[in-house]
Order: sequence, then structure tokens, then C-alpha cells
Amino acid sequence: MKYTTEMIIKRPLVEVAKKMNSPENMKHWQEGLVSTEHISGTPGEFGAKMKLNYDFGKRKMELIETITKQNFPKEFHATYNTKGVRNIQQNYFEETMEGHTKWICKNEFQPTNFMMNAMLFLMPRAFKKQTKKYMTNFKNFAENGTSIANA
Repeated sequence: MKYTTEMIIKRPLVEVAKKMNSPENMKHWQEGLVSTEHISGTPGEFGAKMKLNYDFGKRKMELIETITKQNFPKEFHATYNTKGVRNIQQNYFEETMEGHTKWICKNEFQPTNFMMNAMLFLMPRAFKKQTKKYMTNFKNFAENGTSIANA
């Protein structure tokens, strides 16, 4: 399943990239994130791997992020692997005429087991909704300093 989500962030491109390129900031916009752990490579650079642990109440999830392209402030691409699915994500950042930032997030979800294949087929909106939620959380954090960690 592939889809693209776009959002305008009313902050300058360089400021958005700086906030996006900080693992410490992830807790402010990624709901359910409980910890991050560097695994290998130079943090934030091409090839670096990081373990992300999430807690969604009854459901716990561990993702392995591998950076596949890091060209801030314009691009950040990564793959996220977890049990049953691989998410290939390409993030593009463009400066608008108003001096704001346009964030284009391209996602491709590849199921690696039958159960996730069925979920992607039956519930594609759930994945798109989650992407939109995280993007909105980041927008609120970047524009207003609003953190979900304080909620």
C-alpha cells in the first residue's frame, strides 16, 4: 500500500529540519513512544539504525529505523521494520513563497506476514490516519511548541 500525505508547517524550512532531525524531540510528537536506542552507524546519518519502542496500552511495538537518505533540510528517508510489516518512508521538505515549510510524506507499507497483509487490505485508512496524526502532532510542536509528552 502506497500513499502520500502533505502538510504546511508555518515555520521556516531550516527550523523545521532542525526539530525533525532530533531524536530527543520525537517524544513531543510521536504518540506512544517510550524510548529510543541507537543501534549502529553515526546517529542521524545514512545507514544509522535506531530501535524505537512504543506502548499503545495493550499493544507494545518495537520498530527498527534505518536511515536510507539524510539530506536535511530538504529530505529524510528511512525504513521502519517491525513484526509483520516494513514501512518505507520518504520525507521531502520545501520552502513555500510565504517562508513556511511544505512537508510531503510518502509511505509504502509492505506486509511480511499474512495477518498484516489482511490488515493493510481491510484497514488502509487506519495507517493513513496514524500518519496524519503524527504529522499534525509535529506541526503543532514545530509551530507552537505543543508537546504530546505533556498531555
